[in-house]
Amino acid sequence: MKKKKFALFLGCTIPARVQQFDRSARAVLDKLKVDVVDIREFNCCGYPMRNADFKAYILFSARNLALAEKQGLDIMTLCMCCFSSLKKANHVLKEDKSLRQEINTWLGKEHLTFNGDRKVTHFLSVLYHDVGQEKIKENVIHPFKDLKIATHHGCHALRPSDIMQFDDPVAPVLFDTLVKTTGAQSIDWPLKLECCGAPLLGVNDDLSMDLTEKKLINGKEAGADYLCVACPWCHLQFDSVQQMLNTRRKTDHHLPSILYPQLLGLGMGIKGRLLGIKMNQMKISGIEAFLS
Repeated sequence: MKKKKFALFLGCTIPARVQQFDRSARAVLDKLKVDVVDIREFNCCGYPMRNADFKAYILFSARNLALAEKQGLDIMTLCMCCFSSLKKANHVLKEDKSLRQEINTWLGKEHLTFNGDRKVTHFLSVLYHDVGQEKIKENVIHPFKDLKIATHHGCHALRPSDIMQFDDPVAPVLFDTLVKTTGAQSIDWPLKLECCGAPLLGVNDDLSMDLTEKKLINGKEAGADYLCVACPWCHLQFDSVQQMLNTRRKTDHHLPSILYPQLLGLGMGIKGRLLGIKMNQMKISGIEAFLS
């Protein structure tokens, strides 16, 4: 199988706070013969600026898109916020000729141009559409047995659906299907598509923790052994904020978050240390007991 190649966009949060996402994703992609290129000139996706200075946000994203275009590569993101920012900017610039010309004037100072001829995709989409279920299953040498997983998509993956085109926004199946390739069961749970609470952290911590706690309780009641995520912000909310919740509110929640490439990597026989398993704050060491 010829290696597929993408420009890997890590964003800001993963290198700073969730390095295990980068580590585990690279390990899995290498096994599946998906090649990634690091473009060192990449900058922030612009997400923090979206509601403060729209043109600044678009310029941030456009520069990244232009850098990938220059190398003839599509962009693969790990972060759902970055996925949303880059994909929306790509859409807006294609639709708005005047804005595209203005942004290209700025990009021209670095001899860059946005043409809009490359796509933005997410790690999960690459696995589902480019690699395919059968290829993934072929590489799962230790499938999970009796493991119940509650998938959490993250808000930005599904909305706005006409731009994101990630999955059915009301009844998504892509993530659940990928979980099933590991042998694990992807359970139905009522709050599956609700926000994790991350956007409110630092603004209204109590409300942020309320949203997180509701999801933890609901996932546990539905029978989940673990939450599975594919966004660094959602992972931080269910990992570090779950610990903060237990400390501040004297609760005893224990529904650990595992990143999808960590889950898949274990099933593929990749060592936990290479997947950054111990970098997760909520211990997930017991998951090995579910491996065949």
